[in-house]
Amino acid sequence: MGLLDAHVVPAVDGVAYGLLLFVVAAGLSLAFGTAGVLNLSHGTLYAIGAYTGAELGDGTWGGFALGLAAGTAAACAAGAGLSAATAPLARRGHLSQALLTFGLALVGGDLLIQLFGADELPVRVPEALDTSVTLLGHRYPAYRLGFIVMAVLLAASGTWVLTRTRMGTAVRAAADDPEMLATTGYSPRAVHTGVLAAAGALAGAAGVLGAPIIGPGPGTSENVLMLSLVVVVLGGLRSLWATLAAAVAVGEVQTLGVSAAPDLAPYLLFAAMAAVLAARSRFAEPAGVQGQQGPSPDPVARLRGHLVARLRLRTRGATAAGRPATAPGPGPDAEPVGAVGAVGASGGLDDAKSVAAQSGSAEAAVPPGKGRSPLAGFGRLPRGSAWRQASGLLVLLAVLAALPGVLDPYSITLAGSALALGLLAVSVTVLTGYAGLPTLGQTAPFAVGAYATANLADAGWTMGPVQLVLSALAAAAFSAVTGPAVIRARGTTVLMITLAVGELTGAVVNQLKSVTGGADGLVGFPATQALWSGEGMSEESELYTYALVVTVVAVAVTLLVLRSPAGKLLTGTRGAEARMRASGHPVGRYLLVAHVCAGALAGVGGSLMVTVQQYLSPADVGFEIAAFALLAVVIGGTTSVIGALLGAGLIVMTRDWVAGSWPGHGPLLLGALFVASVYLLPRGLAGLRGSGRTGPQAGGPPPSVSTPTHAGKVSP
Repeated sequence: MGLLDAHVVPAVDGVAYGLLLFVVAAGLSLAFGTAGVLNLSHGTLYAIGAYTGAELGDGTWGGFALGLAAGTAAACAAGAGLSAATAPLARRGHLSQALLTFGLALVGGDLLIQLFGADELPVRVPEALDTSVTLLGHRYPAYRLGFIVMAVLLAASGTWVLTRTRMGTAVRAAADDPEMLATTGYSPRAVHTGVLAAAGALAGAAGVLGAPIIGPGPGTSENVLMLSLVVVVLGGLRSLWATLAAAVAVGEVQTLGVSAAPDLAPYLLFAAMAAVLAARSRFAEPAGVQGQQGPSPDPVARLRGHLVARLRLRTRGATAAGRPATAPGPGPDAEPVGAVGAVGASGGLDDAKSVAAQSGSAEAAVPPGKGRSPLAGFGRLPRGSAWRQASGLLVLLAVLAALPGVLDPYSITLAGSALALGLLAVSVTVLTGYAGLPTLGQTAPFAVGAYATANLADAGWTMGPVQLVLSALAAAAFSAVTGPAVIRARGTTVLMITLAVGELTGAVVNQLKSVTGGADGLVGFPATQALWSGEGMSEESELYTYALVVTVVAVAVTLLVLRSPAGKLLTGTRGAEARMRASGHPVGRYLLVAHVCAGALAGVGGSLMVTVQQYLSPADVGFEIAAFALLAVVIGGTTSVIGALLGAGLIVMTRDWVAGSWPGHGPLLLGALFVASVYLLPRGLAGLRGSGRTGPQAGGPPPSVSTPTHAGKVSP
């Protein structure tokens, strides 16, 4: 009883906190599950309500009511504006939506700071609630008990509207069958706008009511967004009751968990999120097996279709080899399922055309010819393009090599940091553009490589090549451990799993102070030596030259691999996974190898960042850096390695150099860059160069990420 008595207050706090998260997460779930918008600015909508309520609240019931009305209306209007902003991206999938809304969150966060200041605002509540009451022998804030009642009423009214009214019926119909809804006289577009406006209103109302619990201040929107994502993932999109249970559980972990098990609490939430997502993807059929028509509800029918597909492939192979279609084949053991550079030697012309159509590349179509590989067109440049690209690379390399002679020391350091971030972006390109696994978690192996280099230097291992190799191996080992949870999933589920892995790694970084330095980071370790007989590099030009050499070697190796038969297999896996599996290729093994190699490349980037900066903090490996890397890939073109490097350079220039002439507005400039890139560069810089071509050679559009409720396919 003594233990229970000691945790009464944290337990009740957990209920209040969980109900607050439920109201916020209900809006996020409504926007995602019904309107189909992956809204990473949902925390900003909460902050709009919180700041507005805190500013208008004067400690009276009138001020409280005014703040509630104004905050709800402001967030509702922002949600409606979000509907208009995301409407042009309806056919481009959730990856573009995520980047756009993250950019809008950066812009909104900067504007809120300009309006209300950078300090946390005090929140005044009515005098009747600004007191404490006795609860089971403990003094407890009356406002929090009142908030529990208000949150229950708000949740109940929202549930009633959604399930018992014609408006709610239209909303649910818009999610299930918008075409049928249109035939009944409702406009799906108007319903879409109304859903996002309602989601914004819920977030704004939660912000006003929850401001005394999660007050308006720096980091509020990010904290609320991350916790809401955890709630949505754990509760799913189908049941409000499951969402409520998940929200209360998260609230208890955040309060009671910190009180009872402070060492484990930081890891529990995102570990649970990753475990739930991995379990769901583990027991779901891979997207590529399901085909283009969605998953089959009948396992027997799925097996029958798989066998028929294999029989057809074998029959076509027999015909192409000059044997009668009815002749017995060589047997399963002799089937060439592992031929390098091909979907399968028995694929034939029809298979190649299918691969070309699914990959979106006109150049992947294979002309008739005996022995032609169905994947022979992947990664191959047209005649003349190889020379033009090589010339462009040489010009770019010459410009980069000349930078130390024209830039000041600070700008040279920024250029070195851009190269390190560029390698991180290239690793994201490998996963997103070639493997079809859009990721928000590559900062995890990036962090492993960075902290490995910092600790190696502190232990006296200052040789640059040794640091690079060991950091790459550590990051590769980390990616090998986390890879099985990632490669089974597709679409938005991949984004969520990798986000959970990244956030879980961030929690470890903050807790493992003996290795990472915690929130203070690491500084003061010995400088890196470029060669065994050399001295530690301290000059900015030396560090930049070292970074440039390492980047050139890493990018050259990456390009060679991607243009090799192994790279063609990876591209085929993304563009025609069902056909690859039907041909007997171990798609999961290919994706795992790609995940491990991309992790090693990110580890090299992390090592390079530490060498150039000579310090390391958690902010260097946080969620914001993951979003920057993904933006760099979108700017450059999802399958353009050089474009990813250019995108990283543009981001660093905007964040650190351009923002230096407008102090305090770095997030605003970065947000504007996010928005402009998503709208103006649907295929990235490589798409502009491609002159209308699509597919791997032209950069291609960003992978379309669908909701988990619709098979989670990644379309090319």
